[in-house]
Amino acid sequence: MGWIAGPITLVFFAFVTYYTSFLLADCYRSPDPITGKRNYTYMDAVKANLGPTQQWLCAFTQYTNLWATAVGYTVTASTSMVAIKRSDCFHSSEYNSPCHISNNPYMITFGVFQIIFSQIPDFHRIWWLSIVAAVMSLSYSSIGLGLGIGKAFESGPVSNGTIGGISIGHGSDDFFRGTKVWQGFQALGNIAFAYSFSAILIEIQDTLKTPPPENKTMKRATLIGVSTTTFFYMTIGCVGYAAFGNNAPGNLLTGFGFYSPYWLINFANACIVVHLVGAYQVFSQPIFAVFESWIGKRQPHSRFIHNDHVMIVPFYGALSVNLFRLVWRTAFVFSTTIFAMLFPFFNDIVGLIGAYGFWPLTVYFPVAMYIHQQNIRRWSTKWVWLQILSLISLLVSIVAALGSVEGIYQDLKHYTPFKTKYCGGEGPCSRAFRPGRSAPEGRSSRVPLRRHIPQAGGPTLP
Repeated sequence: MGWIAGPITLVFFAFVTYYTSFLLADCYRSPDPITGKRNYTYMDAVKANLGPTQQWLCAFTQYTNLWATAVGYTVTASTSMVAIKRSDCFHSSEYNSPCHISNNPYMITFGVFQIIFSQIPDFHRIWWLSIVAAVMSLSYSSIGLGLGIGKAFESGPVSNGTIGGISIGHGSDDFFRGTKVWQGFQALGNIAFAYSFSAILIEIQDTLKTPPPENKTMKRATLIGVSTTTFFYMTIGCVGYAAFGNNAPGNLLTGFGFYSPYWLINFANACIVVHLVGAYQVFSQPIFAVFESWIGKRQPHSRFIHNDHVMIVPFYGALSVNLFRLVWRTAFVFSTTIFAMLFPFFNDIVGLIGAYGFWPLTVYFPVAMYIHQQNIRRWSTKWVWLQILSLISLLVSIVAALGSVEGIYQDLKHYTPFKTKYCGGEGPCSRAFRPGRSAPEGRSSRVPLRRHIPQAGGPTLP
């Protein structure tokens, strides 16, 4: 997207997310945002303000988006684990092995851990996991930023990158089928995904204690959260682009290769994996809660659904296990793992998920509920402004989805299900693959190191 469009796009998504999150925070209670009746879920808030039809539209969009996000996190975590394994392989083989490693065992490993953590009963009991995830996120972002600054000054901070970004037809290799337009559209979806917390904002707000009022606390938390993430997105994006220019990888950590300094990059990738273990749970718990509440009301006398069984776990003590929760949540994790193994396309899947959830969950429902709650008159200045914001966001979601679908289509041309394919021994088949880089001086040119690194889920570049 280049030095102009990239930062502007980040600022646009940050502003829209920040503004609409303020509107959404006021919808936790209705009709009054401070003294009104609580809405415990996003779906409840939509029902209270917009009626049952919109409620079901919201439920379908929200919960499919949360499920898809869990799929995206599975793909991302596995690629980071593979990056660590391949780094160790390269060093043990003294850079003379291609180290072709499948993502599938690592997706399964991640899924096993999620089955265990999914037995945590509800959203209120995973606060500690959220803190660990936040610390890990700060860690790998700081590492990426530091390495990016060092790389940028090594080659000159303004020597890389262009005003307009990568040009149409960049690269002569037949592997590249996309155009600047399609990849620009996909980039919109990737950035939208990076700001996709609106889908669980109401559920998070329901865990807050009063006083002060929940909406006041949530607005302050949103300000801090959006400001912090935008700072890292902007600095890492700009530093990464200054370091690598139009050859910048989707994940900054993959651009430094396995040799400079590989142990620090391994640690950063490990932080990504731990972060995503917590993030998976944060985005999955709302699905667990709504389905278990629904099935519990339909089967009020089922012992299988309602009875807990106490197990003694070594070094832990008594653990309460619900058989229905064990079976259902295991099936949920199984579904996300299998789908991730079928479609392990990091940038394209993340872009599609971001595009799918951005307009309805981040913009449309918050705007519509705010208009209803505040009784904003049709065709008033504020009403027109909110409708323009919603329309622009809808167009952004549409073009982002088109770009991501086109990317998945191109990926499928080089893909065999459940198999990590490497293009001519040079690296995994992915549109993020960029040919033409050589090994550092003093290393064997038989294995171009940077080309072998799978795209992981670390700091993204605009």
